[in-house]
Amino acid sequence: MFITPLIAAPMAGGTTTTELALAAQGAGAFAFAAGGYKTADQLAAHIAPLRATGLDFGVNLFVPRDAPLSARGVAALSAYRTSLRSTAQRYGAQLPAVAPDKDKVQDYWTEKMALLLADPVPLVSFTFGLASNEVVASLHKVGTRVAASVTNVAEALAAGATGVDALIVQHAGAGGHTAAFLPSKATPPDASGTLAQLVAAIGAAVSLPLVGAGGVSGPSDAKAALAAGAVAVAIGTALIRTDESGARQLHKDALADPFYNETAMTRSFTGKPARALVNEFVREHTACAPEAYPEVHFLTAPLRSAAAAAQDPRAVNLWAGIGWKSAQSGPAAAVVGSFLHEL
Repeated sequence: MFITPLIAAPMAGGTTTTELALAAQGAGAFAFAAGGYKTADQLAAHIAPLRATGLDFGVNLFVPRDAPLSARGVAALSAYRTSLRSTAQRYGAQLPAVAPDKDKVQDYWTEKMALLLADPVPLVSFTFGLASNEVVASLHKVGTRVAASVTNVAEALAAGATGVDALIVQHAGAGGHTAAFLPSKATPPDASGTLAQLVAAIGAAVSLPLVGAGGVSGPSDAKAALAAGAVAVAIGTALIRTDESGARQLHKDALADPFYNETAMTRSFTGKPARALVNEFVREHTACAPEAYPEVHFLTAPLRSAAAAAQDPRAVNLWAGIGWKSAQSGPAAAVVGSFLHEL
């Protein structure tokens, strides 16, 4: 499925630009377009240059929640909004008074699936949940291969039952959102084991090709995952500081700032557990943040944007994997090349 052992992970929210995907692809990595938060038209524009290369690439989509937020969730969201007021006032930000519309909550799922069925791409991957057997079959019918993101053996078995062609095995050390979709006793996700150990455990339970992702800070981590049975490894945080990355400059700078000395899983920014550098916002709001994704994402968006405009990283989501200190600035091709040279 993958003709290269290295994959440029899809990072939604603007980090994976078309330029980053093209640069990674040109340097020998398999490129993913990040479909999360984009409308169908935006996604079409994002992937058009990738189509034009004639090379294989993937598109990653978020699987939306299949039920409305519960009454308890609505109440928790309202309480969280109240708790954010003082932080929002600091930046002159207005917190949304109403919930996002259904299309945003569903991440334009119907429209994007229609796009990918009408104008197929080589590979589609899903995260935050499983696409139905029917969706997987419909993609297969138009010649698209399908991958699902999983974080443990139980999720791998569930994903395999939908008919997917490969699994993206995400370790808890990954930066940004966890791909976990089944309830787990490990809260937050346990990052004590290695990616190689997770790949080996899932490989013993399923026969699908596996891609290792999360905590791959250098070639040695990648080689360990490949030796454990992965057919490829994905890098994300390692690309955030590159020239082609669309991450905010203050995010890139924070990854190199010795002031930040730890990461943590937090729901404070989006309502879904995600690994970020620990800043003031994480310390102050993690404990009271509800499990309400993507509602919390849209609730905090104006606040985060205002903080970023003020060049204040204290209230910005500084996504980072556990190997963030190894992330380098410069051309993405140089980062990709440094990995491929060792693999």
